[in-house]
Amino acid sequence: MVCVAAFIILCLVGVFVAFLSIFRRDIGKKYWAVFKKAWGCVGKKVRLQKCETNFKDDVKNTLLSKVVLKHPTWVKPLGTAIEIGSVLIVVVTVWSVVESVKALLAIWVFGTCNVSQPASCALGAEVCGIDAEEPSNPVEWTGRWFSEWGEIFGNIPEKFRSWSVEDYLVEPYTFVENYQDELPLALDIFDPGCTVCLQSYRAQKSSGFFEKYNTVLMIYPIRLPDGGYKFANSELIARYFHAANLADTDYGAKIVDRLFSEDADDGNNYQVTFSLLSNDEAEKLLQSWLQDFGASKSEIENLEKSAHSTEVDEIMTKIKAIVEDQIHAKGIPTMIYDKKRHHGRFEAN
Repeated sequence: MVCVAAFIILCLVGVFVAFLSIFRRDIGKKYWAVFKKAWGCVGKKVRLQKCETNFKDDVKNTLLSKVVLKHPTWVKPLGTAIEIGSVLIVVVTVWSVVESVKALLAIWVFGTCNVSQPASCALGAEVCGIDAEEPSNPVEWTGRWFSEWGEIFGNIPEKFRSWSVEDYLVEPYTFVENYQDELPLALDIFDPGCTVCLQSYRAQKSSGFFEKYNTVLMIYPIRLPDGGYKFANSELIARYFHAANLADTDYGAKIVDRLFSEDADDGNNYQVTFSLLSNDEAEKLLQSWLQDFGASKSEIENLEKSAHSTEVDEIMTKIKAIVEDQIHAKGIPTMIYDKKRHHGRFEAN
């Protein structure tokens, strides 16, 4: 393990030596000679052969040469420590390589380097993560680590498939704009309380995306592992949205547009306002919006009953199953258009 560890260290040091060699060629020659010996030893190890060189002893003797003269009794324990340290260096390096490969594959497949905590990945698409429950013991952690590999490999074929919006629609549904026969379909999955979703919606609206696609809105309030919801009043907004669709009105699309596009009297956007309201206050605000949209008193009462009905419960359950089990979204927003699945905030070309 000493020669392997030394090779790893020499690889890292090589960048600095290459720079120094510009000014001191003798340093580069000495380093290259040592590096070739290390590489030869590692090559033997890979082929499960013994090193024919004395490189391991050279490394240990170099590190212990000064200790031998001053503290001869320290040589044996320090030699053991070098062996242990070498094993740790190799293990850490191998682990880092494996984790790097896993992260790169996850970004390619899911748009995030962290399958279980998507929003914590700074390298992937900006999302509001659908987080898994944190493991409570080493056994659960190990199981989740392997299950993440399974998810990654199991979803690689989805990168090459053709995605059809029609396969994931839950009736009744609504479009952002009036449906036009000549335009292709797009599916926009979002959480009313997700800031990234608000930014994505605004980017779509300002870029003319909604004029180029018949965009279906699908609300998916992100659930927490404990059963609650990630964002305050997201579930309530989703319920009124589905109730409006069941009543065959365009109020659902108008609720979403006002939520993401307009500001309240206090200067905050309405998404922030809803995050600060109690459930009762949020429901009263939604009902005042319905009145603004032209709903009558009796119509609002019917929508309120529908929002809390088992029919809406069933719709939300179906959407949850589609988003998590069929689309395999790890974060919101997630979009489907041009026969592809797109992760994270929409970026206008």
